Amino acid sequence: MNYSMALSAALMAMSLSACDKPKVETPPPTVVAVPVPVPVPGPAGPTGATGDAGAKGTTGSAGAPGYTGATGDTGAAGNTGATGDTGAPGNTGATGDTGQTGKTGKTGGDTVIVVPETKR
Repeated sequence: MNYSMALSAALMAMSLSACDKPKVETPPPTVVAVPVPVPVPGPAGPTGATGDAGAKGTTGSAGAPGYTGATGDTGAAGNTGATGDTGAPGNTGATGDTGQTGKTGKTGGDTVIVVPETKR
């Protein structure tokens, strides 16, 4: 029974596909151009009157004050000054007084001179 159903379905499909169906063709629509009337502009009119001046605008408000700038850096230390020139030489001092004359020495006597030994 299974085979008879499959066989009848295949036979039906083959018989229906053998039928020739006529193809219906529709012609494309015909486009008809309809002329549209174009208006022609007339001559230009006279120039209009000059407009009035506009009202003066209001003055803007004053800006806020700026911030105080930062304190500047301390300057660099200066260089040491140059050494001064040597002063002029002083004048020669006055000559001193002559000293007193010494007493006359004793004559005679024994004088001993001690000379230390040299080490070698």
